[in-house]
Amino acid sequence: MDRSESNEVEPRPTLASPIIVSDEGLAPSDDLSMLIDRLDHHDTDDPAQRAIAQRMKEFARAHDDALFRTCPEAHFTGSALVVEEGTERFILLFHTKLQKWLQPGGHVDGNANLPASALREAQEETGIAGLRVVRPAFDLDIHEVRPPNEPPHLHLDIRFVVLAPNGSVPVGNHESRELRWVTERELDDFDVDESVRRLVRQGLPLLQNLNE
Repeated sequence: MDRSESNEVEPRPTLASPIIVSDEGLAPSDDLSMLIDRLDHHDTDDPAQRAIAQRMKEFARAHDDALFRTCPEAHFTGSALVVEEGTERFILLFHTKLQKWLQPGGHVDGNANLPASALREAQEETGIAGLRVVRPAFDLDIHEVRPPNEPPHLHLDIRFVVLAPNGSVPVGNHESRELRWVTERELDDFDVDESVRRLVRQGLPLLQNLNE
């Protein structure tokens, strides 16, 4: 199992010193305290981000099923800013159910190891081999979703940069109608909300500090 971060020997990754997660660090865990610990140490100077981290921690402590989509009020999700190595191009997909342009991401389905969940979603939704996920999470977002045939509920979204090999060709699945490599300058050509713009604005600079 993945070790609790409070017991880790290696320094905790920060936005100034992010790391690529090793295979060992991708081991699944159902220990909700792992997620709470990482939210406790969410690296940010933004008061709004600190407030979101606090809301997420309070929800996790109050709901033992917060990792499962069967938690009706809200549940945790993991998202990925999938960036092509050597460029600043990233993937947007047109979500079939939600009918909007979004980043890859989805439900964690019981896995408290959020980087692993974000990586899995990126793999499933882009079909790209050789993806690598970067810690720490660089952005938190709480938003309402209204899927067809489901009551409205909140997604407690924890977001990570995922690196794709240069020249990768994405292949979508049933969850998306279209996938595109996009640059930040091209975002105005897509009907994306502020959370997606913030995802890009916050995520791309993280790669400048990455030591592989």
